Amino acid sequence: MADLLERADIQGIILSGYVHLPWSAFMLLTIDPAHAGGARRWLGAIADAITTAEGKEDASSVNLALTATGLANLGLDRTALDSFAIPFTDGMNSPLRSRILGDATGDTGPEQWRWGGPHNPVDVLLMLYADSDRNRDALVARIRAEIAASGALAECALLDAGLYPDRNEHFGFADGVGQPAIDGTGHAKRAHAANVVNPGEFLFGYENEYGYAAEAPALGPKRDLGKNGSYLVFRHTTQDVAGFWQFLDRQSRTPDGREDPVARERLGAKFVGRWKSGAPLALAPDADDPNLGATDAFGYAENDAHGFGCPLGAHARRANPRDALLTDKPAESLKRTARHRIMRRGRSYGPRIADPLVPDGQERGLHFMCLCANIARQFEFVQQTWINNPVFGELGVEVDPLVGAQSDAAVMTLQQTPVRRRITGVPSFVRLVGGAYFFVPGVSALRWLATLG
Repeated sequence: MADLLERADIQGIILSGYVHLPWSAFMLLTIDPAHAGGARRWLGAIADAITTAEGKEDASSVNLALTATGLANLGLDRTALDSFAIPFTDGMNSPLRSRILGDATGDTGPEQWRWGGPHNPVDVLLMLYADSDRNRDALVARIRAEIAASGALAECALLDAGLYPDRNEHFGFADGVGQPAIDGTGHAKRAHAANVVNPGEFLFGYENEYGYAAEAPALGPKRDLGKNGSYLVFRHTTQDVAGFWQFLDRQSRTPDGREDPVARERLGAKFVGRWKSGAPLALAPDADDPNLGATDAFGYAENDAHGFGCPLGAHARRANPRDALLTDKPAESLKRTARHRIMRRGRSYGPRIADPLVPDGQERGLHFMCLCANIARQFEFVQQTWINNPVFGELGVEVDPLVGAQSDAAVMTLQQTPVRRRITGVPSFVRLVGGAYFFVPGVSALRWLATLG
């Protein structure tokens, strides 16, 4: 399988999270369609700077993605645009996509977004990574100068982001664990067989979990020009860290009202489905075990069928049900789950909170990004059918306790003996403030887009 991956044409972000480049920035641009020629010339020039999956860049990496409006503003014709998936051409901010994703109401609706909404769309996403803040800033400055010289693009936002040395997100839990491994890569050689997924789930033109090649957009005179590309989902979210831990503190106090830090940590792990170290509750139900922090070789049906360790509705269990999707059919469950996996590439932003129980008035959050070859079957399915589905599994009235679209009557059920415990009044801890669907072209497709017109 390794020889089938055309690494020199695949953008590096698809196969690598760039953990060796902890400093990052995401630059959002718009294209002036009246000066599309200048935008195409800029695109042709930056195509030479794109980091591919062929090798590792030690100091910095650059990757690029385009929205449907960005492709149109570059001059891509209607026929070619119509060959893209409907969710992509609709856009994340469309009424239908908003309903599917649970974004249609409240202060998370597209009308309220800082970017990507109906009144502030974006065309281009530049993903910039570096080994130091100095190199990151120099990379941003260089690209800004190139954009200004083009006379055709405008910067609408620069989103700082990064990885902390412990790689934990702001709620305090290890991030990046539980990722699928793409068959034909080094990750797959080290991964448990149940976590290895066909490349066509993330790359156009390769075999997917249904046994056929993932259909690529029909770009240009050659229908396979879209090969080696992918779709990228970007959701800019804020995290109410103090609100999260204050809620857990209230719910875990002793009968006489005293704080119980051990119970608070345990309840937080129940919400997430893993301990702070990343250790899965299915294997470490009673206490954190850092030795299991990177462990991903386990199943819920095998280790925790009834949710006494990891609750049935915990975030990690909803996002990846593993072998417990179908009752008493673990092998078939693994096959079905594999058809809905996503490759996460998100990064945190904002300062770490000094005391997670004390609000400090500073914004922090996660730039959630994921890659998939089929937005509807992968990302939107996970969001609608698993994350926001109140009847997920054996449950009946609740959504994901961490990132779900909560209602006023939100609950979280903890399966335990002799009786279950139901936590009521679960608020929203994560708020969506921007987002869009992007296309990550192969390098050859980028160069072809630069010749339009």
